[in-house]
Amino acid sequence: MLQTASGSRSETHGKFIWCELMTPDTDAAGKFYSSVVGWKVKDASMPGMSYFLFEMGEGDNCPGIGGMMNFPPELEGKIPPNWTGYVAIDDVDRTAKDFAENGGRVQREPEDIPGVGRFAVVADPHGAVICIMTPLPMESPPQELAPEAVGNVGWRELYAGNGQEAFDFYSKMFGWTLDHDFDMGPMGVYKIFSHNGRPVGGMMTKPADMPMACWSYYFNVEAIDAAIGRVTAGDGKIVNGPMEVPGGSWIVNCVDPQGAHFSLVAPKR
Repeated sequence: MLQTASGSRSETHGKFIWCELMTPDTDAAGKFYSSVVGWKVKDASMPGMSYFLFEMGEGDNCPGIGGMMNFPPELEGKIPPNWTGYVAIDDVDRTAKDFAENGGRVQREPEDIPGVGRFAVVADPHGAVICIMTPLPMESPPQELAPEAVGNVGWRELYAGNGQEAFDFYSKMFGWTLDHDFDMGPMGVYKIFSHNGRPVGGMMTKPADMPMACWSYYFNVEAIDAAIGRVTAGDGKIVNGPMEVPGGSWIVNCVDPQGAHFSLVAPKR
């Protein structure tokens, strides 16, 4: 197992802490997700870079769920609009090197975000992209939503080139553990993984017709049918579902008006 300089990993190592949308139209995307999920959009732009926060609740210290930015010039037209998750790790430079040494690659070298932390963009051996970050300590950190709260990221899902190989890789990088395997018949095995004993996502070998390995993110809503209505009313598309999953939750897979894939999960239809 990989270790930090002190000899053991911290409790936050391997924790999903952020989700970020890269889109060609932040104004339209902000209005869409505010309607569909219930987030409010807050301008958090910095000199030379526009950036927006998705938050739930009221006040100056309400929980932040994720962020949104326009395509930087060097990526415009080269990749589609997308959501990317951030995982907290103890040492960005060390973990980026570990990704590369274990068959993955570094998409963007580690660098500092003033006042926020140090991050890098990495890809696993099958090409699925994820961000890693060591956040700076905060004097008054914002409150966190409960995992099942409306508006929070309720689940993360990896469509891997090979589900078992992907689990072994991320277990080594982030310390994730296997909660249990779920047999999906012809679709293969769905591996539910945990961080510090709590299930936070699943992995599976991607369908043959899916062009590349990727991560997908599920946002919590109150009821799935009403949310579907908001998606379609906002010119988004439903690409799969609604579907009931083990445990009784309902899910739907969607595409926003700008082309970014996302999913919704609710405790009831």
